[in-house]
Amino acid sequence: MVVPEGIGVPSWDLYEMSIPCTVFGNPQPDLADPWYDLRLCGTGERGQDDSPTGTGLSLTTRHGLDDLAGADTVIVPSVPDPCVEEGRPLPQELITALRRAYDAGARMVSLCTGAFALAEAGLLDGRRATAHWMHTGQLAERYPKVDVDDSVLYVDDGDVLTSAGLTAGLDLCLHLVRRDLGAHVANQLARRMVVPAHRPGGQAQFIDLSVPTTDGGGLAPVLDWARAHLDRPLTVEDLARRAAMSPRTFHRRLQATTGTTPLQWLLDQRLGRAQSLLESTDLPIEKIGELSGLGTANNLRHHFLKRIGVSPSDYRRAFPRAAPESPRA
Repeated sequence: MVVPEGIGVPSWDLYEMSIPCTVFGNPQPDLADPWYDLRLCGTGERGQDDSPTGTGLSLTTRHGLDDLAGADTVIVPSVPDPCVEEGRPLPQELITALRRAYDAGARMVSLCTGAFALAEAGLLDGRRATAHWMHTGQLAERYPKVDVDDSVLYVDDGDVLTSAGLTAGLDLCLHLVRRDLGAHVANQLARRMVVPAHRPGGQAQFIDLSVPTTDGGGLAPVLDWARAHLDRPLTVEDLARRAAMSPRTFHRRLQATTGTTPLQWLLDQRLGRAQSLLESTDLPIEKIGELSGLGTANNLRHHFLKRIGVSPSDYRRAFPRAAPESPRA
């Protein structure tokens, strides 16, 4: 596993780094013997703590990047935030080491923002890949040759695998154990870790559709009105009329300012409303379909499975109600 040695590692990145250590670094002789031989390979960098809160840790390792070339599997758990948010270049030594490891036959794995390192090395070109949904837009923009999918927990493309953020990294690591040692071993290991051996759906169920994209261009009042009346059978013509525009002009303006079509925008808002109701109320599915403007329970289930990746009932179980809410019909 690649470890950013000597530079400030933000405390939240320690979670991704701890996952491979937990899955592969702790021998399980009663499940499989031999187990994995995990080596932490430092980048050899030295620098200041770049974490925004100044709570990063400096790490040192016994192995260096040269050791990646002899690995069967190379895992990049994350890259420093400035490399993602600000476009700061990744260390060339790391990129070279990743390419050499791949050329030597290593299976390449990234967790969360580690996908940026694999993409920079050209290992994701022409491949389907994922990362944390908050960063997939940046990944797709910076590396247009990568087929970025923000809806899945992980992507197994044979010799290159990528995962979404945080716990999705655990899903991928357990998947690797399942591939290498079989379902029984993976299931028993998951049981010991007190986690599901396999989670339903993808990371689409965690994307907050209720958060609006930029509404510039003078459309904000119309879109705010639409969000307040999602239970009505709204059409593009209705919104265009309220904006005092032709449907064609409204379509063009909305797509330019939000990056999506009016129909897709409406559907996302309705699904976001349904998500909120599933999380915060115990209303029947039929009533939630009505209040969100998605109509029947069957129509709600259809769009939920297609866009979110799980059924409304599974989604509700994943997000237990925190506080009661009594919306008016």
